[in-house]
Amino acid sequence: MEHNYRLVEPANLWQIPSMATKTIHLEVDAAEKLETAKWTPEESFSDVVRRAQFPQKPHLARELLEEFQHRAGHSPLTEEALDRLAEAQRRSTRSPSHWD
Repeated sequence: MEHNYRLVEPANLWQIPSMATKTIHLEVDAAEKLETAKWTPEESFSDVVRRAQFPQKPHLARELLEEFQHRAGHSPLTEEALDRLAEAQRRSTRSPSHWD
């Protein structure tokens, strides 16, 4: 790893370039949540975010609906409707295209 130090006046004082930063805007409750998640007062928000674990996003319709049910406490679709959607996905065929 290459280090890029440069000497600045007065002599023997080295300046180390900092990492790039990005300004983000958070609502008050989100900023308070980050502040509460700090392990020490000196820990940065960047450290807190790097330590955070985020669940993977579901990819299929059923997984999306199950995630919705988990978060909201109910599903917008019945089990029967989910089964019909799953069956339609299994036997999916492309509609004929008028461009072919």
